[in-house]
Amino acid sequence: HVQLVESGGGSVQAGGSLRLSCAASGFTVSTYCMAWFRQAPGKEREAVAAVVTDGIKSYTHSAKGRFTISRDNAKNTLYLQMNSLKTEDTAVYYCATSVWGQGTQVTVS
Repeated sequence: HVQLVESGGGSVQAGGSLRLSCAASGFTVSTYCMAWFRQAPGKEREAVAAVVTDGIKSYTHSAKGRFTISRDNAKNTLYLQMNSLKTEDTAVYYCATSVWGQGTQVTVS
C-alpha cells in the first residue's frame, strides 16, 4: 500500500525556517521521482521542488535559493528545508509521487 505522510508544518514569522518531512511507505523514495507542491487559499496547486531518481533537483523560481529538497534513503523520507520564509509561502504543502500525501499547513506571518 503506497502512502505518503507529511509533517513539520506550522506557523512561523517571516524570515524564519521550517523543515517539512514526507514519510513514505509501500515503495522506496530513491527509486521514484518525488516532488513537493503547495496550494494557497484561492489559488491552484503549484509545484515547488522535485528530485528525480538520479538525484537531479529542480525548483520553481520562487523557491530557488531558499528551499532545498532532499531524500534520506535510510529513513525512506523526503524533506523540504525552507529558509527565509515569506508571507506568500503560506499554503498547504503536499508531497507527491504517484500518490499524494494529505498535506501540512505552513503559515508565515
